[in-house]
Amino acid sequence: MKNDDPNLKSQYRMPRVFGPLPGPRNVPRDKQNLPNNQTNLVLSATVLTDELLLSELLPPDCTLQGEPTLTLTMTFMSNIGWLAGRGYSILSVGFPIAHHSKARGELTGNFTPVLWENLADPILTGREELGFAKIYADMPPPVILGDRYSARALWQGFQFFEMELGDLVESPDRPSQSSGSFHYKFIPRTGALGQADCAYLEYAPPNRSATGYGGMRVVRRSTGNGSFRFHRARWEDVPFQYPIINALAALPIREMRAASVTYQAAEGLIGDPSAQGLAPIDA
Repeated sequence: MKNDDPNLKSQYRMPRVFGPLPGPRNVPRDKQNLPNNQTNLVLSATVLTDELLLSELLPPDCTLQGEPTLTLTMTFMSNIGWLAGRGYSILSVGFPIAHHSKARGELTGNFTPVLWENLADPILTGREELGFAKIYADMPPPVILGDRYSARALWQGFQFFEMELGDLVESPDRPSQSSGSFHYKFIPRTGALGQADCAYLEYAPPNRSATGYGGMRVVRRSTGNGSFRFHRARWEDVPFQYPIINALAALPIREMRAASVTYQAAEGLIGDPSAQGLAPIDA
């Protein structure tokens, strides 16, 4: 195997034989002092849904926390520092849960059962390094007409998700960062795919970024009305993802609770964070 590159931290992932590989948490040392010009456009909608159906998506030894609310967020990112000025997009699903830890007591936060991204690099690094349940989708740039924002997600031409926000009014309020975050890491064992090489619940405390990266400043935020919809898929439409899409499509929308459009901007340098805020629970 190749020796370590002194310009990178000794952090590894597949393909292992090439030595340490760069990524969001391993920026080359001679690039870390460049300015980070990242900007985000974040579309978000929260609804009240069915408690029983939502509880079927819970990780082991967890319960729903409070009302069964479901939040869908689409984030369109540009000029990302660790991606050498390029961008990508995310469709994220989340809902509040609780877990009683033997060592840490009652933990609460937002659980992300799945998130879609439209670039392989953050999907691979996020699955291997962070244990995030990332999969691929196409996400064209949102259509903005007046105060209406429309966005969608597709796989090989099949549109499985759409979101629309409108009637927006600029808001001085800033979203709270006080919630913790949960992820459930599962890697199958080669040769015995029904068994786990690893399977554990992860947690990042409130105000600690699970990815390692944070510090995005809110430039402008508006609230209004919103809607979203998952379209049921057949195996013929999305052969690897249709159980995920259909489970989310089956969740009824009882009531729209919140909808917002947020513009964010980074501050400072690219840097080279770790993800030490995120860790297995009771490990």
